[in-house]
Amino acid sequence: MIRTAELFDLTHTAARPLLEKAEYPWQALAGIGDFILALGETLSPSEYDHPAQDVWIARSAKIYPNNYIAGPCIIGPGTEVRPGAFIRGNALVGEGCVVGNSTELKNVILFDGVQVPHYNYVGDSILGWKAHMGAGSITSNVKSDRTPVVVHNGREDIPTGRKKVGAILGDRVEVGCNSVLNPGTVIGRDSSVYPLSSVRGVVPADSIYKAPNNVVPKALL
Repeated sequence: MIRTAELFDLTHTAARPLLEKAEYPWQALAGIGDFILALGETLSPSEYDHPAQDVWIARSAKIYPNNYIAGPCIIGPGTEVRPGAFIRGNALVGEGCVVGNSTELKNVILFDGVQVPHYNYVGDSILGWKAHMGAGSITSNVKSDRTPVVVHNGREDIPTGRKKVGAILGDRVEVGCNSVLNPGTVIGRDSSVYPLSSVRGVVPADSIYKAPNNVVPKALL
């Protein structure tokens, strides 16, 4: 269950037209910047400020001081961008999100209701509706040998064709504090990850990741 339609309810993101074209969500990563630029030009000036080139921020968003926001970027209604946030561009941030202190975003789609509230790095990643990353949890988006990222799904290896792929989190995924999601990690809908975890490969939907080779279906608890 790692296809786009299996991981996400696309009614909860402005990126729906982009993601609908992608069988696997990482296939959309290359198009995020161009998609934001095209979408930004259609946004109503009565609803969105345009404070810098290629940056659109909903007027109802709360942007705290002492952060950096580079384009292409769209920040949706009711979202909070807290002090120290570093948004490096190619970031489509949905409605009602929290981008926290010292959180860094780069080439990402955050669905509505996503929270990355404390000391998170999220790069080349897609986070589904109401996904939450605990304090200090990060996505690692480049392999140490710089070879293209492969998604390990049980005995099946799926090449992404990209050197940079972080994590794909399905709707309502919970990631525990200080966890590392290694390149090409995919976590199914409604799953949870224990704090201090190092996650690699695919975590099925409705599961709890406790440790490598210790993933428990929630239905058995």
